[in-house]
Amino acid sequence: MWPFGKSLSARVQDAINQWPPLQGLGLNIQEQGGNIRITGAVPRQPHLSLLQATVEGVKGVKSVDLSGVIVAQQEVSEAAIAAEEEAIRKATEASKLAKKVLATLEANGELKDDPIAVLQKGTGVVLKGAVDSQHEYNLAVQLAKQAGATEVDASELQIVEGAKARFAAEQGGVNIPDEWYTVQPGDTLSGIALKFYGDASRESYMKIAKANNIANPDLIRVGQKLQIPR
Repeated sequence: MWPFGKSLSARVQDAINQWPPLQGLGLNIQEQGGNIRITGAVPRQPHLSLLQATVEGVKGVKSVDLSGVIVAQQEVSEAAIAAEEEAIRKATEASKLAKKVLATLEANGELKDDPIAVLQKGTGVVLKGAVDSQHEYNLAVQLAKQAGATEVDASELQIVEGAKARFAAEQGGVNIPDEWYTVQPGDTLSGIALKFYGDASRESYMKIAKANNIANPDLIRVGQKLQIPR
């Protein structure tokens, strides 16, 4: 089931295929270490902009090289060209929204390693993939709306225990297991977050609080064992 069992290049192809102007072009996709190189031909220059925006919005893509894509002009009417370019313009703008939502999800400490794809749907987005818990599911929907999506379709976002670890293993990554820490005199959750994450922000220490069902982050006790999610 998606996203498991799919390589990055296959997920890039899925993203490209969502847009009618890019379908059936026979583009070749090569991937190495998260760097995507595409070769082939597109009908007109605006197709390159849509292709760039689409591929950059795929989780795990570090860079996009389109130097191997040529523009092969086709003989069609001016009206057809105008209609297609308008469709590409709208699709490119939509891709920017999807890319913004994805960046928002990846900036969140709890969701950054979840295999989530963001596709455009009207003025909203579709969240597709997997998260570890109902809490992460709700958080993903909330952040997508905060990023500007008027509607969020999360019907294809699954809750799969251990989704992060499984996805990392399939993509050749290294999963860092959770750690445990025993609270010492003078400790605070923000200080513990700084120790393990290098960041004492509310987002970081609340990540620890949620993992340990701590309702009040100001109340921890000496000797308490805390799970430090990674």
